[in-house]
Amino acid sequence: MSERTRIAAVQMISGPEVGPNLATAARLIAQAAAAGAQLVALPEYFPLIGAADADRLAAREREGEGPIQGFLAEAARRHGIWLVGGSLPLFADDPAKLRNTCFAYDPAGRQVARYDKIHLFGFTRGAESYDESATIEAGAACAGFATPFGRVGLAICYDLRFPELFRALGQTELLVLPAAFTETTGRAHWELLLRARAVENQCYVLAAAQGGRHPTGRLTHGNSMIVDPWGEIVARMDKGEGVVVAELDAARIAEVRSSLPALKHKRL
Repeated sequence: MSERTRIAAVQMISGPEVGPNLATAARLIAQAAAAGAQLVALPEYFPLIGAADADRLAAREREGEGPIQGFLAEAARRHGIWLVGGSLPLFADDPAKLRNTCFAYDPAGRQVARYDKIHLFGFTRGAESYDESATIEAGAACAGFATPFGRVGLAICYDLRFPELFRALGQTELLVLPAAFTETTGRAHWELLLRARAVENQCYVLAAAQGGRHPTGRLTHGNSMIVDPWGEIVARMDKGEGVVVAELDAARIAEVRSSLPALKHKRL
């Protein structure tokens, strides 16, 4: 396993139209690659956010087809990086719904993993209300992939609140979490939950978020960050577009797991 690997989280404030969002993603991926990142992750719904239900349904793709997946494969290949494509709308079994899907690509642009978001966000407080189950079909299986710097596990946004998903992924060196946390729930719980997942699984956590006021008025929490296996935040960005870069240090993982062998001690 590579001793030190630069990894990056891209933070965006995506709008409701795919074309401009892909252009922004391309620019930020290039920025991350220029900074030496070998793995780059985009946020949840990087191609469009805040769009009407009909717009999201119209943007659905089938696995292996479509301009968004084509963009991701080409970007990974052009920059020679591992690319975790945030999430995008995919056709579901129910024709009236979509899958919120994360694809990962290797440096040759080959798809190496697909993860469909399992846990669907629901929240109501005053005038603020969300019910993802109304338009999204839940996935049923966890997913990860192998790299020269260790195994990478995938999750999306609300999944962060369900530690059993991360245990089901098995031992990983890196957990990647694309997200679009609301400002309300993010301010209360985002950092707390990211650090907890890193500590519990004794691995790095890379969280790529939507972060700011979107064209439709929605406010997302941002705070894309990279957390080490001891729960320390090694890189972070509050709001706005940009790139967060840090090193995944294999020696740091080994040190934490050796001094506190909790993964070997677990019984359930």
